[in-house]
Amino acid sequence: GGKGVVRDLKKAAQWHRKAADQGIADAQYVLGNMYVNGEGVFQDYNEAVQWFHKAADQGHASAQFNLGSMYENGEGVSQDYNEAAQWYRKATDQGNVSAQFRLAFMYGSGTGVAQDLQMAAQWCRKAADQGSADAQYTLGFMYESGEGVAQDLRKSAEWYLKAADQ
Repeated sequence: GGKGVVRDLKKAAQWHRKAADQGIADAQYVLGNMYVNGEGVFQDYNEAVQWFHKAADQGHASAQFNLGSMYENGEGVSQDYNEAAQWYRKATDQGNVSAQFRLAFMYGSGTGVAQDLQMAAQWCRKAADQGSADAQYTLGFMYESGEGVAQDLRKSAEWYLKAADQ
C-alpha cells in the first residue's frame, strides 16, 4: 500500500472486483491472484481461474501464464496438460519468460505436447536470453549432454556461468 495507509486487503479486493467487473484485464489478473493466495478474499482456485480466464481472453500475458499453470497443476480446473500448453504458448507469443521456460519443460518431457528436444532447446534459449537463471542452467545442461542441441562444452560452461552470476 501507500505510505501512511493501512494495508486493507479486503478493501483492495473490493476495489479490484469493481474494476474487474468493468472488464479491466489488470484488475481481473490481480483479483485472480488474490483468490489464489487468499488475500482479502477466501482462497478459491475456481474463482481465480474464472478471473484469469477473463484477463487471458483479453491477451493479458501474465494471466495466460497463470491459467496455464492452473491447468498444468489441476488447480480450480481438471488437470489438462494440452490446455496448459496452449495457454503457455499464448503467453510466450508476448515474450512471457516464465511461459517460455514451462513450454521448454513440456517439450522436453512430452507433457501436453509431442516430445521435441529441439523445440525444448529453442524455448529454453528464448527464456535464457531474457535472463531466466533456471533456463540458463537448463540450457547449460542441454549443451553438456547434447540434448536438443549439438553437444558443446564451451557453450555449456557459458550458460552455467550466466546462471551462476544471478
